[in-house]
Amino acid sequence: MCVTTPELALSAHYRKAQRLLSAWLDADWTARRQVFAIRTALAALDATDRHRLTRWLAWWCLAVAGRGEWLLGRIERLDPVLGASTELALSMLPIKVDPSIVFRARKSA
Repeated sequence: MCVTTPELALSAHYRKAQRLLSAWLDADWTARRQVFAIRTALAALDATDRHRLTRWLAWWCLAVAGRGEWLLGRIERLDPVLGASTELALSMLPIKVDPSIVFRARKSA
């Protein structure tokens, strides 16, 4: 008997928001024109896609915290609601961050 797993289908709005956010977070701090496109893309997300995006951002924040970067401040400045939900998602991740790493990264942000 062959067992199949359903493939996760991501909406076009989610993929667009994720693509714009990842380019913005990777880019230098002068990418201000992208902010309006990102905010427009975020407004088009439904609740499910917004939740998926906050979990994705939380994992990304965790990944770069080890390098001494803290992206949460940038996310909060982009969209305070998205920042708050990302911080909540970060606290619910199964991997806990060393508080000294987060504190150092937040201080430098």
